[in-house]
Amino acid sequence: MNLDLPPILQKHVEASNRHDVKSSLACFSDNAVVRDEVREFRGQRMIEDWIVKTIEKYKFQFEPVSVSGKEPEFVVAIEVSGTFPGSPVTPDYRFLVENDNILSLTID
Repeated sequence: MNLDLPPILQKHVEASNRHDVKSSLACFSDNAVVRDEVREFRGQRMIEDWIVKTIEKYKFQFEPVSVSGKEPEFVVAIEVSGTFPGSPVTPDYRFLVENDNILSLTID
């Protein structure tokens, strides 16, 4: 599905699907926060580690299916397929965006 995602979120999805750690990390602000699987990752170093481990563990692919909200807050439902039980799943990705950077991401 071709959605009209904000440019920074489109960059994040594309980098994630390529498993391009450097490009994915570049989408986040220096002091960004990610909340995923009941854990919190703060700052570039922790987020980079989270990206690397998530790629290794799940070998995922993203397909955004809907987007709602307006700057600075967006909710994107993303179908995630990969090497995990129950694949695919469609969690909500809650983004807070500022100055073309992701300030926070919460995956529900």
